[in-house]
Amino acid sequence: MAGGEARRPITVTVTGAGGQIGYAALFRIASGAMLGPEQPVALRLLEIPQGVQAAEGAALELVDGAFPLLTSVDIATDAAAGFAGTNIALLVGSRPRTAGMERADLLAANGAIFGPQGRAINDHAADDVRVLVVGNPANTNALIAQRNAPDVPAERFTALTRLDHNRAVGLLAERADAAVADVAGVTIWGNHSTTQYPDLSHATVAGRPALDAVGAEWGRGAYIERVANRGAEIIEVRGGSSVASAANAAIDHVRDWVLGTDASPASGGTTGAWTSAALPSTGHYGIPEGIIASVPVRSAGDAGGEPARWEVVDGLEIDAFSRARIDASVAELVAERDQVEALGLIPSE
Repeated sequence: MAGGEARRPITVTVTGAGGQIGYAALFRIASGAMLGPEQPVALRLLEIPQGVQAAEGAALELVDGAFPLLTSVDIATDAAAGFAGTNIALLVGSRPRTAGMERADLLAANGAIFGPQGRAINDHAADDVRVLVVGNPANTNALIAQRNAPDVPAERFTALTRLDHNRAVGLLAERADAAVADVAGVTIWGNHSTTQYPDLSHATVAGRPALDAVGAEWGRGAYIERVANRGAEIIEVRGGSSVASAANAAIDHVRDWVLGTDASPASGGTTGAWTSAALPSTGHYGIPEGIIASVPVRSAGDAGGEPARWEVVDGLEIDAFSRARIDASVAELVAERDQVEALGLIPSE
């Protein structure tokens, strides 16, 4: 930093770094898009042995990018080494669902990944570690990792619903023929699944209530289904799942978490702006404690210079339509929690 003391690098671990989402995220992290234009970054690429060659290729390209903020790139296949001293962990790699695989099989397969990763984070990460789970089923994978890291504060584990939030904002702006910057107050509730609830009850478009701008019939009908099924729509159109938009959402999530939502380009720097993130519930809005559910959040530090952290936006009125939608998605999360407890993937509380 010119005219001051140089900042120490922040260590960022990306799992599944040789995969498409990890690859798409790495260069933006190195550029400063995630942690700011003055923050040096040390990248740690954690891969399974089959993915090492792809990660090595990404590391070569990172060197060729000559990013001024990138201080080092290391590759690991061992979780203890991959998470040693890490400050931010993006858990991207996961087991996808394949033909004939039951939901319980998917949860068990991912438990074998995220349980050990949670334990490695618990034992080896920096004291200030923040974790974002991107790999699906993201909410329950985050729960598995969090419950296997008992020494890390629970609120440090989050799951990605910013992709759903960004989709909801973009589709609303498109329908209203408005700029994305004119949209505020959208919330994604519940699970990153087709039960999620993209809520326009408190949203505005250029200051006008969103449900007035686009019509309640669309905003509480086709819109909800379109957002919830956007991933399947993209697979059908491009022949593959969301990659760039998922990486972009992960960058947005961490940037707002670390730097604060008031400074977010997505909010236009508007004080009081909120976004959506899946956090361990503490009982807000009737969501059972412990499950990792998406809620409206802000992030900001305090006057004493404490780091920014997610805080749930309180006091939003929940009408009967929204209550039913939220409860349905939360019930799915509770069922998933019960499944992974029964499988022995997390300790019973």
